[in-house]
Amino acid sequence: MEKKVELTKNQLARLPQYLAFFKKCVDTGLKYINASIISTALSLSEEQVRKDIQVISSVSGVPNRGREIKKLIADIERVLGFNNTNNAVIVGCGHLGLALLKYDGFNDYGIEIVGGFDNDPNVIGKEFGNKKIYDIHRMLGKIKELNALIGIVTVPSEVAQKITDNLISCGVEAIWNFSGIKLKVPSNIIVSDVNMAISLSELSHKLYMQKIKENNNGKWNLSKRSTRRN
Repeated sequence: MEKKVELTKNQLARLPQYLAFFKKCVDTGLKYINASIISTALSLSEEQVRKDIQVISSVSGVPNRGREIKKLIADIERVLGFNNTNNAVIVGCGHLGLALLKYDGFNDYGIEIVGGFDNDPNVIGKEFGNKKIYDIHRMLGKIKELNALIGIVTVPSEVAQKITDNLISCGVEAIWNFSGIKLKVPSNIIVSDVNMAISLSELSHKLYMQKIKENNNGKWNLSKRSTRRN
């Protein structure tokens, strides 16, 4: 029986970092790695790294060598579900939706984009990145035909809830939400929110705090930039 792995939100956020780093290590010919090397490379505490690896690793480390990197990669991909490919559709094929539709890297994360939906006659029937865009009014039958379990919502906020309701009625079990609003879904539906406003606010705040650290004699050190507000 496969071990059930319970991860905190922060641990889940760190796993892709580990995965990318471990793959680079394999490319350099490294076979084993320890917590000290990982913590230094990723600017994490060694204790934190040990706890994370202990949770996901299926095998013990080798004395004086650490853990086998290829096995760590396999464990992370297993825990993140990358070994199981799930079909996904994109609803809302504007600039963001089309960019996601054309992106060919989702397969590395266990996701296969199988099509998009929109109400714009200028894009309906066309293919982008070898993925066809269908009429949004054909969602019910088409999503079942495409066997899609994931719905990627890139529509305006005012219609996001209605689109989500329709996706769920079509059998979708997980929503990747780019609409910027909180969606109401049944307890068995998984939702992952991508709020660009929050991300940009965090980025802006970190930049603001960094400039404070660069402050000289209580004045902004912004070189030639103007700080005037209108």
